[in-house]
Amino acid sequence: MVTTNIILAIFLVYWAAVAYLNKKGVLEKYNISAYGPILMIRTVRGLALLDKLAKPRRYWRVFANTGIVLMFIGMFAMLFIVILSDIALIASLTENAMPQPGKFNEARNVFLIPGVNEFIPLTWGIIALIVTLVVHEFAHAILARVEDIRVKSMGILVALVPIGGFAEPDEEQLFGEGKDEFGSPVINEKKATRNQRARILAAGVMSNFAVALIAFVLFFGPVLGAVAPMSDTMVVDVKEDSVADMAGIEKGMVITGIDDQEIRYASDVVAYLNKTEIGSTVTLKAAKDRKVREYELKVTDKQDTGDFGIYINDIVDGSPAERSNLEKGMFLLSINNVTTQTPKEFVNFMNTTTAGQEVEIEVKTTEGENKIYTLTLGQHPDGTSEKGFLGVYYGTDGVKNIPVGLSIGEYPAHEYLDMLKGLPSMLTGVAGWVIMLGLPIIGFAGEGFPGFSGTLAQFYEPVGWGEPLGVGVFWIANSLLWIGWLNFYVGLFNCLPAVPLDGGHVFRDYLQSFLKRFTGDEIKSTTLAGTIAGTFTIFIILSFVLMIFGPYIVHGF
Repeated sequence: MVTTNIILAIFLVYWAAVAYLNKKGVLEKYNISAYGPILMIRTVRGLALLDKLAKPRRYWRVFANTGIVLMFIGMFAMLFIVILSDIALIASLTENAMPQPGKFNEARNVFLIPGVNEFIPLTWGIIALIVTLVVHEFAHAILARVEDIRVKSMGILVALVPIGGFAEPDEEQLFGEGKDEFGSPVINEKKATRNQRARILAAGVMSNFAVALIAFVLFFGPVLGAVAPMSDTMVVDVKEDSVADMAGIEKGMVITGIDDQEIRYASDVVAYLNKTEIGSTVTLKAAKDRKVREYELKVTDKQDTGDFGIYINDIVDGSPAERSNLEKGMFLLSINNVTTQTPKEFVNFMNTTTAGQEVEIEVKTTEGENKIYTLTLGQHPDGTSEKGFLGVYYGTDGVKNIPVGLSIGEYPAHEYLDMLKGLPSMLTGVAGWVIMLGLPIIGFAGEGFPGFSGTLAQFYEPVGWGEPLGVGVFWIANSLLWIGWLNFYVGLFNCLPAVPLDGGHVFRDYLQSFLKRFTGDEIKSTTLAGTIAGTFTIFIILSFVLMIFGPYIVHGF
């Protein structure tokens, strides 16, 4: 198995090789630039293709003009969110309610880089990041040619592996900034007008929003339509040497039927077996990797069918549960001596708690031992609820023992898919946008939805047009989810009025034009616009620093 240490060692060797070749001038010889470990590999091949793609100029100008409008909307929205976050953090400082440091505000998770950000799956994240960067940069290049701005080169970005593409418009023609024969910066007469520059810069944001829209329409439409839940019932434990164990049933299988009856809930299995005579043989249908097999099982007893706790399907990253070493596979028995055998009992208790409250959690470990954990509840990731947050993901019913040597529990597979399909209809309200923006990280209840993978994928199967594709449907779904999400976030981020982001350049340009109406002086308005844009840039940087390091400053590193 390739470990993190091995990957890090390979990356450091690669970085050292890049530094050596850059120092010796080898990279420059082949028109390659190095920025730390990132290589910009340039080529002039394909520039002719840009001219062909730029031919429907009217279409591209409408496209980019729409992007300018969306950029300003995104600019005000992002600025509003940043200011709101600052106010909330400052208020929490004065009220001594600063949230605990965790994965949700860890520096590495602020950057949308697969392999660095813990919430972004490496494979789907790399695919999404490459698509995001390529469409963003090439949209700039196409609009540059639409506006007759020269594109000096195109190429790929490499950091051991390809991470994206780029295009280099002639900055002297675009911004009027160049260098003299001695390499000193000079200001030349700008060839591009303000509106031309705005269209070129807004094209990248618009292309990201367009790709995000297409990806989400496909994901929430035909792709989710090709996914169906197999059952809500899962095998959470198999008693050693039981009839189920000897028949070959394994932990993690999904139960789809028993004899001729279709199974959805764990209670369906219990109800059926309660009507079955001891000594009778039943045929249990269970799926592993979406392949259903039949198992002949002899009913040995009817007494061992009661609830005994909630099965913990998963642990939320960075949550109090993770920090206290609660693990997937444990059974949640009680909190502060209040029984929690069903989700309703658990939710009722949690509704009485507050963030920062200390509680005692009794669990049955994966080794079958009862153990008590003392932990402090956190603040809910959605930031709107005052009740405490534990950070466990559980099924819709308590775990049940059934008289064939199995413990079974539930995952709300039908309900979860229905919520996903219904999310677009919720976008008419604020709650829908909050869920959409945080879907991969926070999900519907703090658990996050990284896509159809791992245990989650076991509950679903491809149907309809997706059936011949098999697991390929889940690959398509995961790719579209992350392509849509990353494109949307990168587009929004680039709207910020901070240089050198696209939004920063557009903000400064239009601000300079606005100020000139009052000053009547080109130089004064340019200087003042640059000062204001620089102030916004510093403010936004400091805001992100506060978001990242504020909890650590208060609670310690």
